[in-house]
Amino acid sequence: MSEGRLQESLGYWFRDRQLLQTALTHRSFSFPHNERLEFLGDAALNAAIGRQLFERFPSLPEGELSRLRAQLVCQDSLFQLASALSLGNHLRLGEGEVKSGGHQRPSILGDALEALFGAIWLDGGFDRA
Repeated sequence: MSEGRLQESLGYWFRDRQLLQTALTHRSFSFPHNERLEFLGDAALNAAIGRQLFERFPSLPEGELSRLRAQLVCQDSLFQLASALSLGNHLRLGEGEVKSGGHQRPSILGDALEALFGAIWLDGGFDRA
C-alpha cells in the first residue's frame, strides 16, 4: 500500500515527507526512528482527548475524566485504529521484527500511530493532529 493511500486514510497530506518516514520507522530498522515522535504524539492525543472529555462532561470530577481518558487512550484502542488504517503495511521494521510479525504487534502499531500524531503536529499544527 502506498504512502499516498495512508495519507488519504489519515485525511492529512504531509508537507515534510521525512516526518512521515520517521513516524513509520521502528528503531529496529534505522535511525532516525519514531520514538521521539511517539512521545510527542502521545502528549497530543492525551491533550486532545482530555479537552474533549472536559467539554463534553462538565460535571465529572478530575478522577472520572482521567479514568475515561485512560480507557480511550490505551494500547487496544490505538491498535484497533492502526489496524483499520492498515498501518502495519507501511512500517519500516528491522529484519528480526519482520520475521517475528512486528507489523501486527499491538505495541508497535500503537506506538507508530502515536508517532504519526506527533509528526502531523509538527507538520501541520496541533489542530490537525
